[in-house]
Amino acid sequence: MDFSIIFVNIIIVIISIGFLWKGSDWLVEASSKLAHAWGVSDLVIGLTVVAIGTSAPEFAVTISAVLTGKADISVSNVVGSNIFNLGFILGGTACFHAIATSPKLVYRDGFFLISVTILLSFFLFDYHIHGNEMVLSRVEGIILISMLIIYLAYLFIKKEDLGEDISHDKIEWKDYLFLFLGIAGVVGGGHLLVEASTQIARQFGVSDWVIGVTIVAAGTSTPEFATSMMALVKNRHGMAIGNLIGSDLFNLLGVLGLAAILKQPLAVSPEAQGSMIMLVIMVVVVVIFMRTKWQISRLQGLFLLVVNIIRWVADFMGKGI
Repeated sequence: MDFSIIFVNIIIVIISIGFLWKGSDWLVEASSKLAHAWGVSDLVIGLTVVAIGTSAPEFAVTISAVLTGKADISVSNVVGSNIFNLGFILGGTACFHAIATSPKLVYRDGFFLISVTILLSFFLFDYHIHGNEMVLSRVEGIILISMLIIYLAYLFIKKEDLGEDISHDKIEWKDYLFLFLGIAGVVGGGHLLVEASTQIARQFGVSDWVIGVTIVAAGTSTPEFATSMMALVKNRHGMAIGNLIGSDLFNLLGVLGLAAILKQPLAVSPEAQGSMIMLVIMVVVVVIFMRTKWQISRLQGLFLLVVNIIRWVADFMGKGI
């Protein structure tokens, strides 16, 4: 064990956390001002601009995995990150403060997320078409990408308001600058955190598999966590939960859709079945929680958090050091 490597990487972890939190602060503030200027709600801006920005790490890891012939990593990264978003991040955020929801968020965005998740499961499990293997075809990838484009277009064309009464200053050129700096901060901070944490874990003898399903999955989701927490602190509930729902949608439709188009066919190990089933269950439970009293309570957040922790423990027990 090299303690100098551990010390250096601990310093990098601290620096990366600073990037994440300052970047998320800029991202939330700039996004809120842009939402007001564009005539859309914090929820819509969270579902689109913020979600796409914070999903950049998943996008980079997934596309890189596809181009290097690691299809399992490309799919497992997206599925694992989505489960982490709903379990650890949404649950953990709600533990600090109950998150307000709305009928529009539940019936439009929540149901759409359920439909997309089930559709992806069908695409992966259609053995009668692809034989005895799980495959995401190029046509299916095009369908996923098309659904994302239509969804984003609908959000901006309708410009539906969440009913927020939030006062913003007049939009300035520097707000666009802070938007990009905020995205760069959360993406760069997340990358540094993954790299440094991986180096520390390896010094303690943790296997690459465990690092992948825990640290990498969590690390690529740190931008979502930082941004949602900051949004909640600033009382931007629509952006806090919209960021997570939008990020999950972008991961499933945009990232996996593009991956399937680039890699023909995108074959996946049958071991992905369990994770996909887990994701479907998590999505349905979260939407039900969103509907109950139009909020995700602290108790519900704790439940989601505990479920995610149990999943992590199962991963460690199933694939040891």
